[in-house]
Amino acid sequence: MEQNRANRPWVIVRGAGDLATGTILRLHRCGFKVLALECADPSAIRRKAAFCEAVWQGAATVEGTTCRRIQTAAEADAVSAAGEIPLLVDENCAAAEVLHPAAVVDAILAKRNLGTHRGMAPLTVGLGPGFTAGQDVDAVVETMRGHQLGRVIRQGTAIPNTGVPGNIGGFAAERVIHAPASGPMEFVPDATGAPVDIGAVVHKGQCIGKVGGVEVTATLDGVLRGLIRRGYPVTRGLKIADIDPRLEQVHNCGTVSDKARAIAGGVVEALLSLAGERGISLL
Repeated sequence: MEQNRANRPWVIVRGAGDLATGTILRLHRCGFKVLALECADPSAIRRKAAFCEAVWQGAATVEGTTCRRIQTAAEADAVSAAGEIPLLVDENCAAAEVLHPAAVVDAILAKRNLGTHRGMAPLTVGLGPGFTAGQDVDAVVETMRGHQLGRVIRQGTAIPNTGVPGNIGGFAAERVIHAPASGPMEFVPDATGAPVDIGAVVHKGQCIGKVGGVEVTATLDGVLRGLIRRGYPVTRGLKIADIDPRLEQVHNCGTVSDKARAIAGGVVEALLSLAGERGISLL
């Protein structure tokens, strides 16, 4: 497949957080030639399921597939030929001017458009609110949990951001923890002396970290599904942790979520349907 992939056009995905990673991984597994773009200091909390960790570590592996950081767009082909996914720090999508992609997918999930437009590529797709299909992008994929999740929108917008996380196990806003202060993220030891990190089973009121010396406490009993990386320069109010009340999810902290997979399916549908209509070859 890698030899065949070499002759295919690029699909650029802006963003490589955990939800974007679901799309990147699905596209790669389907044979698309994918380049991921990220900012210089990504703040993903689901670090074990996010390719953006490659920004910090040089490479990140999710579900057996490796994403590797490159320094210039010219290095992308070699990484792709090796069966890996190249990732470039490129907040403005300048790589599109060099690689001339067939498609650009905005998976930043900033709840607003950070510069993606239809002139970037023959096919453009935006994930979630902030985009209007038929205007700034060709299609929008719904990201709100519920019946419409993953739906492809060809005219109009996604459901507006409610500011409230989706309900899981009877909990919504309580699942997400925001920084009580500004400062570097500090890890703390559990009862055994090991640092509390992703995958730990925590209890309501338990100290799960510190920010600028201020304790961060668990808001409910459950599995610590996400925790921002140690040392990250946190600002007060930033989302820094995520607790899943379903204890059976302890083994899924490093895998793509059901929500990310649904969104990824919508992206594949959008790209293939648009490409078919316009006579563009992606595979």
